[in-house]
Amino acid sequence: MLEKDERMFAMLIYLISIFFPVLGPLLIWLFKRDESDFVDYHGKEYFNFLISFTVYSIISGILVLLVIGFILLPIIIILAFVFTIIALLKANNGVRYRIPLVFRIIK
Repeated sequence: MLEKDERMFAMLIYLISIFFPVLGPLLIWLFKRDESDFVDYHGKEYFNFLISFTVYSIISGILVLLVIGFILLPIIIILAFVFTIIALLKANNGVRYRIPLVFRIIK
């Protein structure tokens, strides 16, 4: 059974990422990953998500030249926000949520 602190720190990775996308989640993950497998899982999941959606955003930015990027970029932004909120809620409930469309680079 997960402790309340583990769920809270995993949830904070996603919550803080809304305002500080790299530094906030990185600090939480680095300080708490050795204490909790659950926080470690969500830290890895978040940074895989960040890498994946950064790649999607760059590709969409390039595709703006072909007009399709104007459609893709808002969709990517909306999906990133929605997936962050879902992951936040799942982490708070103690679930190991796998965010869709994410490359699993950090294992």
